[in-house]
Amino acid sequence: MVHQYQLNGYNIVLDTCSGSVHAVDEVAYDIIALYPEHTENEIVSSMLKKYAGRADVTEEDLHACVADVRALEEHGKLFTPDTFEPLAFDYKNRSTVVKALCLHVAHTCNLNCSYCFASQGKYHGDRALMSFEVGKQALDYLIAHSGTRTNLEVDFFGGEPLMNWDVVKQLVAYARTQEPIHNKKFRFTLTTNGMLIDDDVIDFANREMSNVVLSLDGRKEIHDRLRVDYAGNGSYDRIVPKFQKLVESRGGKNYYMRGTFTHANTDFTNDILHMADLGFTELSMEPVVCAPEDSAALTEEDLPVVFEQYEILAKEMLRRKKEGHPITFYHYMIDLTGGPCIYKRISGCGSGTEYMAVTPWGDLYPCHQFVGEESYCLGNIWDGVTNTKLRDEFKSCNAYARPECQDCWAKLYCSGGCAANAYHATGSIRGVYEYGCELFKKRIECAIMMQVAEDADQDEG
Repeated sequence: MVHQYQLNGYNIVLDTCSGSVHAVDEVAYDIIALYPEHTENEIVSSMLKKYAGRADVTEEDLHACVADVRALEEHGKLFTPDTFEPLAFDYKNRSTVVKALCLHVAHTCNLNCSYCFASQGKYHGDRALMSFEVGKQALDYLIAHSGTRTNLEVDFFGGEPLMNWDVVKQLVAYARTQEPIHNKKFRFTLTTNGMLIDDDVIDFANREMSNVVLSLDGRKEIHDRLRVDYAGNGSYDRIVPKFQKLVESRGGKNYYMRGTFTHANTDFTNDILHMADLGFTELSMEPVVCAPEDSAALTEEDLPVVFEQYEILAKEMLRRKKEGHPITFYHYMIDLTGGPCIYKRISGCGSGTEYMAVTPWGDLYPCHQFVGEESYCLGNIWDGVTNTKLRDEFKSCNAYARPECQDCWAKLYCSGGCAANAYHATGSIRGVYEYGCELFKKRIECAIMMQVAEDADQDEG
């Protein structure tokens, strides 16, 4: 499958199944578009008509270009057949080890963000804090079900995990004692709104947290519009200095600023660049996922605006990198030379199989976005996964499980998309969140264009 698009002055051709990317001139671009369904003579005739009067487009050149396209096809770099579908369903039959848990140490929060998918940290239930005993059992469960894997991941999540900070520290200390016993290595991540960050949090996070995710929506007026405390006061002025101190203490590495954009700030590039101007260079900005009737929800009319913003961001990132002030945008991180193995590309994030969320009382869910949906409870950390039928459904929820994905050029980049977003949009994890698909494809186009542009600059240099 071949995907062609033009962006920022580049004619880009992506061969989906081989992963090959070709930046070509306009004539080759047009020839590739005609190649699958036309003979060589038909292609040459069509091109001579289209480019009549151009001295640099001759019949001989056109035949040579068609020959080049044919050579790329023969070498598996264009029009590569899709042979991966059998692997997708073979994955269902593999024994799956657990490699990561998201520990919901606090089902409560000190902010009252109206767009919060977790209902202000309560997940449609009661407020609760995870005890050390439950957290310890969760870590024991992870160790016991991780097979021969050495590296394990644990995310401390909420609500707001700093509201249960002592338990977080106790759990990290316990995990460290278990590493030499079981030949494991824990990698911890903390996600926080920043309200309770202090010197103790910073010092401990710098010692023990491989990554820290910091919630900031950008400009003060945008952030304070929705990310407020229970008195209705914005949090921007209170958290930004703390975030700056934490990031500086980490040497500007191993963190992410994570924002959400809504209908109110479809010009979100300004928020990303605002965060960059505050000194933050590791950035992420996610589209809100909420009920269509919510005032924050993105609309069809917003779509072309958002597309344009992604293009503006890509171009600005290229400019800043040239000037020696690069920033990283999570959704533009793409490795065209290596990247995930084909099993990972097919199976996706591993939610419900390799990765699960743990509630404060020890129930297991496929991921944090399913917590509170009782029909999606997989089991618990004492008895393990008892709802094996649901786990098998997640195993087979891949890039080939949805008819809508069969002919999509992006399926080996999105792996079929987010199961939670599909569920909340359609009621089924095998559904398709179409709006999210459109945004994802645009981001991939921009990310690939940036790689093409950087390679072109290196060639010129």
